[in-house]
Parts: sequence; C-alpha cells; structure tokens
Amino acid sequence: MDKDVVERGSYPPVDLGAPVPARRSEAEIRDFLAERVLVLDGATGTGLQDRHLTAADFGGDDLDGCNENLVRTRPDVVSDLHASYFDAGADMVETNTFGGTPIVLAEYDLAPLARELNRTAAEIAKRTAAVWSTADRPRFVAGSVGPTTKAISVTGGITFPELVAAFREQMIGLVEGSVDTLLIETQQDTRNAKAALIAAEEAFAACGARVPVMMSCTIEPTGTMLGGQGVEAFWTSVSHFPLLSVGLNCATGPAFMTDHLRSLSALASCFTSCVPNAGLPNEDGEYDETPRSMAEVLARFAEHGWLNVVGGCCGTRPDHIRAFAEIAGTWKPRVPKPRRRSLVSGIDFLEIDEDVRPVQVGERTNVIGSRRFKKLICEERFEEAAEIARRQVRGGAQIVDVNLQNPDRDELVDVRRFFDVLVRMVKVPIMIDSTDADSIELALTYCQGKAIVNSINLEDGEERFERVCPLLRRFGAAVVVGTIDEDPVQGMGVTRERKLEIARRSYALLTGKYGLRPEDLIWDPLVFPVGTGDAQYVGSAEETLAAIPLLKSEFPGTRTILGVSNVSFGLPPAGREVLNSVYLYLATKAGLDYAIVNTEKLERYNRIPEDEVRLAEDLLFARGDDPVGAFAAHFRGRAHAHVADDRADLPLDERLARYIVEGSKDGLVEDLERKRAEGTPPLEIINGPLMAGMAEVGRLFNDNQLIVAEVLQSAEAM
Repeated sequence: MDKDVVERGSYPPVDLGAPVPARRSEAEIRDFLAERVLVLDGATGTGLQDRHLTAADFGGDDLDGCNENLVRTRPDVVSDLHASYFDAGADMVETNTFGGTPIVLAEYDLAPLARELNRTAAEIAKRTAAVWSTADRPRFVAGSVGPTTKAISVTGGITFPELVAAFREQMIGLVEGSVDTLLIETQQDTRNAKAALIAAEEAFAACGARVPVMMSCTIEPTGTMLGGQGVEAFWTSVSHFPLLSVGLNCATGPAFMTDHLRSLSALASCFTSCVPNAGLPNEDGEYDETPRSMAEVLARFAEHGWLNVVGGCCGTRPDHIRAFAEIAGTWKPRVPKPRRRSLVSGIDFLEIDEDVRPVQVGERTNVIGSRRFKKLICEERFEEAAEIARRQVRGGAQIVDVNLQNPDRDELVDVRRFFDVLVRMVKVPIMIDSTDADSIELALTYCQGKAIVNSINLEDGEERFERVCPLLRRFGAAVVVGTIDEDPVQGMGVTRERKLEIARRSYALLTGKYGLRPEDLIWDPLVFPVGTGDAQYVGSAEETLAAIPLLKSEFPGTRTILGVSNVSFGLPPAGREVLNSVYLYLATKAGLDYAIVNTEKLERYNRIPEDEVRLAEDLLFARGDDPVGAFAAHFRGRAHAHVADDRADLPLDERLARYIVEGSKDGLVEDLERKRAEGTPPLEIINGPLMAGMAEVGRLFNDNQLIVAEVLQSAEAM
C-alpha cells in the first residue's frame, strides 16, 4: 500500500497525497443550513488525547503537546480523527488548527511554519471530507481559528495590529488549503474577534478568494465573556460583518447557555450555533455530560427555534456527535430574519428606540469644551481624565463623547494613552469625536464594542467620506453625519429645507457608494447659538426642531443627535442651564434620539419655574422685541438656575412623593423615619406616598418632561 494511503479500521481509506478537492460554495452551505440543522464535530483535543500519543508522535520532546504539528508528523492520526466524526454523523469537521496562529506556535518555535501548518491541516481535512461525501450528503470543512493566548483587553501584551497580522497569516494558510469556511471560535475578547474579522478580509484579498465566516464566543459562568461583554454586546460589536453564523461554544454544559442562546437567537440576523462542552471537568479531569443529556438540552433549543448549527467542544467525543446527529434530522432549522435595529455597545449593550430616547451623551471628556479635561490631558494625568468620564456616567450618561484634538499636542499619542485607560474605567459605548482619520482608526482599535464616530460631513466634498467610511465598515462603527456641505454661502444647513437637501445627498452616497447601513447613520441637524445676536441664526433653533421628525421620516432607520449646549453659547451660566433643559425637552418631543449634554448640570424640566420656561421659549422661537436681552437680564449675575424647591413646605406624604419625582435622596431617609415614627408600617409607606411619586414620574415621562436617565434616578431613590 502507498505510504500516503492509511487504513483506519472500518473507515474508508484516504489518500493523503491526492489533489486537494475544491472548496464548496457558500451557496451550497447556505442551502444546507436552510434545510436542516448542521452537525459540527466534537472536541479535537479530547480526540487526540484518547489516541495516547507519545512525544515522538508530536515530533520530539520539545514539540510534545503541540497538536498543530501532528499534521506534519502524524497526518494519519489527524485524518482518522476527522473520519471518526464523519462516521458519527458530523456534516462538518474543523481543521486541527485551533492554536495555529504564529502567536501560539511561537511557544514551540514553529511560528515561521504557521501558514504551512494551516494549509496542510486544511488539505488533510478536505481529503478526508471528500471520501465521506456523497451526491446527496456533502461533508464540509471549517478552518478552526482559536482566540490565541492573548486577550488584548484582559492580558495585554500584544497590539491590535500584531493580532491582525497573526490571524491573517493563519487564515491565508487555511484559505490556500481550500477550507469551505473559517470558524473563528472560543472568542473571549471582542477586540480579538474584531482583529480576526479584519484579518479575514485581508486574507481573502491576499488569496483572491472569499470563504464564509462563522464565529462563536465563550460566555463565562459570570454571564459575560472574559473581556466583560454579554452576548448582546458581542453581537452588536461583530454584526457589521457578513457572518454565516454566530454562536456560543466551550464554557460549561449546554443548559448554562440557555438564556444566552435565547438572546442571541433573537438578535442575530445570520444563522446561529451552539457548541457546548460536555460540562466541566471533574476531579479526574473527565467531563460528566453524557451524549444523551447533551442531546436532550440541544433538542429543547431546537424546539424553541434557536439553532442552525450544533456540535461539541471540550470533552465531547464521537458518541456525543452521534447522539446529536441521530435526532438533528428531525429538527426544524431556525430561519434568520433581517433586523434593522439601532444598536451600539461598549462592554454594555444599548439599543436606541422610542422607549429610551433621548440617549444622553456625556460631553465633558472634550479638550475643546472642558478646561478641566484639557488640563488633565496636557499634564498627562490620564486616569484622572478618565474619571471625568466615569462621573458623567454616574450622572446619567449612557455614552461618552471623547475629543482629544488639541493643536498643541499629538492626538495619536493622546488617543493611545487615554483610550488605554478609558476602556478599563467605563462600560458604556464610546463616541470618538475627531476629524483625523488616523486618530479615529487608532481609537477604534481600543473599543471592544460598536463605537460611534463624530462626525463626517460634505464640507470638503466627499473627502471626509472617502477617508472615514472605510474605517466605519472595517470596524463596524456608527457615524454622526452633519448637515454641512461645500456650498460657499449656505454650507451650514440652517433652514429645515437646506438640512434635508444636504441629508438627501449624504444618504445616497453613504448607503450607496460607501455601503453603510441606514441604522448606523445618526443625523446632526446642527444647533446654533441663539444668544449671540447673529441675524442668520435667528429662528435657527426652531428650524432644527422641525428638521428632526422630517429626517427620521424621510430616512427610516436613521437616528438624530444634537449638541444641546451649543444653543446657549454666550449666555449667562444660570441661563444656559435653563435654556439647555428647555431645548432638550422640546427636542425630545420632536423625536430626538441622542443628546450631547453635561449630565452633571442638566436641570429637570419639570422643576424650572414657568416664567423662566417662557423666557427660554421666547428666545428659542424668536418671540417678542428683544428675547435675547430679556433672557440675559433675568439671569445676569446669578450663579445657578433657580429651580422650584418648596419641598420643606409640603405635608410629609407629599414631600416623600416629591423625593421620588425629583430622584433626590437628600433628606429622604430622615423623612422616612419621621413617617415610621408616626406608626405607619413600611409597606404602607411604599404603597402610599412612594408609589404616588412613581406614578407622577410615569406621567412626566409620558409627557416627555423626564428622560430615561432621570426616571432611573427616581427608581434608584425609590
């Protein structure tokens, strides 16, 4: 017998020197997934351990345990492992390349052979799959890409470009070896996952061929990935890529994955997968989940309509896969549905819809708008600077806007040093406020989640679109689009008609030529100062309010944003607080989705005296002979806004309700003790004045007089 033909018991022989079969098309794989649940193989490491290999099998003592090197030293064993899973009923096997990046192989001094080892592994799997394929039962090969031994957000020790380069080298080898798909698996840090997706695009370009990409993450017993994200944030972060499937693998047994898989299935617009461990290893290093117990849980997932791909991870063997395959044919596969939802994420996940708007964007981490922040950055006190972001979040900011564009400093250096600290101190999504493409790209490499870039426009024609849009697609970021173009006279859209005219041109370019999704576009219809006396801006506040619903109606799926405090620029500080709050209230009623504000100085609209609301509205709508003068005269010399504070004069029950309405704890405990001293049972206090306060909060929220962050403050007081 030829030395390349290996007999493996009852398995058909595989000619390991035969030409490599052509890869199967993505259409064929998609057709398969549309018809039935695909069964993936089981654990590679467990299967190799079961074969009791010696150091000689791996290539010597220095290579003992390097599974990836077996494709050179014992290709017969690797092929035999694939065959055992095909024999058990698997539709797809993974290449023996989980640790196939140069990063991992460097531990065995094999980094220079990364591409060759991956190519060889792919060829072995493809030849084995060809032997097991029939006209009515194709068998597929997925190129396994593990997470490396570096979780960039957790362990550090590597840069984002280094990760991309390592993944790219591995993937080129796999694509050259004709894998049918890539499977980026066991992802624990979404920055690693993003690097892998970018590397995939670069590998496809280098090879002149594309293959579909599958991806799965690992959720720890804590309920998140090692890097901190839950499945919702993870999906949001990678959903820009045209994935074949997304799913969960490794972790513990399948039952633990129930809630996470349910959430992922509800969000994902692609196929979904579940590839669990056989539980956790016991004291003897064995896994306790039986083939039957795992199959029963997976069957329940299938009954709920959550599954397209099933398989086994650590501790699973051919018997597990056989148990899955025997019943998978009876399962109805999940039907992916396209979803147009406005999602952003940091470590936390945020969906922007009518129930949560307007989302507050903290504005104080901005070297242009905050002297304190600028000073800290200039003195390179980056942790203290990041503390400003954290205070904004504590004050209600759901997103943090970061601007480091100081002409006296190197923005790239500041981005690198500040973002390295920031992403470890805040969990909310980040808005990258810069006009420099290199700084934007660098900042995006630090963001685990789906960030927002602020902003692009047509001020220089398409130049900014051309520089920034490829980055948005590469990293999956949303973007703020200003209603500005290159018109020398009316480039800044002041009227509602001009704003719409610019938006129509921008939308056509961004969704057409540049391939962005409508749900990733956020219109900034511009806020101009109303107190400067500039005639061209008289009435501009009303025009911006009118443009908000027009933009959302004409461009479904898009969102709107305003830098609210711009409207009050140049006015007395106390007046600014009032005007900002009144304008935010009016913009919210108009449909505003995001508001860039100072969350620490945002007065509640319902606490502003009626005469001051009227003064603000007169100024915003240009009513009366001199609204600017009247407004400025009223607030001149006052340090802060005067808000209604008559709580001390109220009866005790009304006072308790007011604490909840105002989201204030100052004095609440003392008044609760007074109420208890009257002999009122605690439950009666809760169901009485406190619930009355929450009812009023609900009324004010429904009337747009409170925003979500303020409701949450009231709930916290409750």
